[in-house]
Amino acid sequence: MHHLADYGTNKDDPVNTEYCRHCYLKGVFVNHGISMEKKIEKNIDKAHKMGMSSEEATIMSHNILPALKRWKGLKPTE
Repeated sequence: MHHLADYGTNKDDPVNTEYCRHCYLKGVFVNHGISMEKKIEKNIDKAHKMGMSSEEATIMSHNILPALKRWKGLKPTE
């Protein structure tokens, strides 16, 4: 993330630098209850629509999401 607008927000609206705006808004996860596997699928689709190749989006999603605080310690099932 390169700009403050890329980051999520807490309940009282200051920037939350742990999560992006696509994942965390106003202190809650956008896709509350979603599995990591489904979130990876959604991220791949979103990145592809933004112009990233499917291969690059897949690699990025599988490398980044499992390392985030929300998913830390979980492994995607395949």
